[in-house]
Amino acid sequence: MHEPSSHEIAQRIANLALSKKATDIKILDVKELTSVTDFFVICSGDSDLHIKAIVDEVLEKMKADRILPWHKEGYENLQWVLVDFVDVVVHIFRREVREFYGLETLWGDAKTEEVKDSDES
Repeated sequence: MHEPSSHEIAQRIANLALSKKATDIKILDVKELTSVTDFFVICSGDSDLHIKAIVDEVLEKMKADRILPWHKEGYENLQWVLVDFVDVVVHIFRREVREFYGLETLWGDAKTEEVKDSDES
C-alpha cells in the first residue's frame, strides 16, 4: 500500500477544506525553515459553524484514510483551530484572526502554493 508523502497529505487536507468552502487556502512548504513539520495548510472560515464544518471534515476523512492527528487545539472557541498531523499542521482561522496573527508573513520565506476551486479564476 502506498504511504502518502507529507505533500500529498497537505494537498488532501487542502482539498477537503475546499470541499467545505474554506477560503484563501494555502500550503506552505516549511521543511527547509523548521524541523517541527514539513507543511502548513492555512485556510479561513466565515463563522464558527463554517470553521467547525471544515475541521470536522478534515478529521473525519483523514481518520478514514488512517491518518490521525497527534494534537488538536482551539476547537472549543473556533477562532483558530490547529490540527497537528506531525508532518502537516493545519491552521483554520476566522478571517480577522488570521489577519491579526499573519502566519503567512511570519513564514514569508516558505514556498507557497495556493489551492483554489477549479471554477475560480
